[in-house]
Amino acid sequence: MASMTATDAKNRFGELLDMARKEPVEVQRNGRTVGVMLSPEQYVKLLEASAGAKVRPIVDELLERSIQRRRSLYEALAK
Repeated sequence: MASMTATDAKNRFGELLDMARKEPVEVQRNGRTVGVMLSPEQYVKLLEASAGAKVRPIVDELLERSIQRRRSLYEALAK
């Protein structure tokens, strides 16, 4: 991943945009990463990847199975 200081990013914004079209660009201030510039295509891919299959549906399915198997126990505890 390419990197650029915040000052350079401000002063050379057009270049930052061009760089971000090729690969993500890390923007740093005082040696710390404060942001990452992505192309729109990379951003969409990131969103799509995060919307994909997660662990959560598996956990929900296991919880539902547990509830079905132990329904009487849960009902007794709920009283």
